[in-house]
Amino acid sequence: MLKADLRKKYMQKRKALSRDEAFLLSEKILAQFLNFFTPYEGQKVHVFIPIEKFNEIDTQIFIQYFLEQNIHVYVPKVVGDQLISVEIFKDTAFETSAWGIAEPASNEDSGEICFDYVITPLLYCDKKGNRVGYGKGFYDAFFESACKELKKIGVNYFDPDEYIDDVWENDIPLDYLVTPTEVLSFLSGLE
Repeated sequence: MLKADLRKKYMQKRKALSRDEAFLLSEKILAQFLNFFTPYEGQKVHVFIPIEKFNEIDTQIFIQYFLEQNIHVYVPKVVGDQLISVEIFKDTAFETSAWGIAEPASNEDSGEICFDYVITPLLYCDKKGNRVGYGKGFYDAFFESACKELKKIGVNYFDPDEYIDDVWENDIPLDYLVTPTEVLSFLSGLE
């Protein structure tokens, strides 16, 4: 199926979830993530902040957990046409962007490019780790400039059941997908 069709289909499926359903599924995704990866104090996690109007995975519960465990948390922020990484803390000031995303008030790029985990937004991920996002290409560019050792982890309410027919040469696949019921690896047995 084409990315545009998958984008539309999975946006509709996501919007059909109630707020309570989405939150319960987000909690299950967090539990799967913690059980599989077991992040620990001092690690560095880059995690997106959810767009509520798109009913995205509630990563605020991820962020709260990481901060409580003294894990370094970085969030993306679009400045101009570039995605930067801003480190956040329990007392970080946030403001709402034009996209309706709560972003750090600061535009200071941490300069960090080596993360242990990058929790990546998506609308759909196929069985090969290919991702359908919102079509802006921010994360492909971000992955291209980041350390190669990081784990690229998608989170989704839905399991992959269709292949993406129009994967582009510069698309960078995910390493893992975390759903409410399982963690899928796309690394061909390499952990």
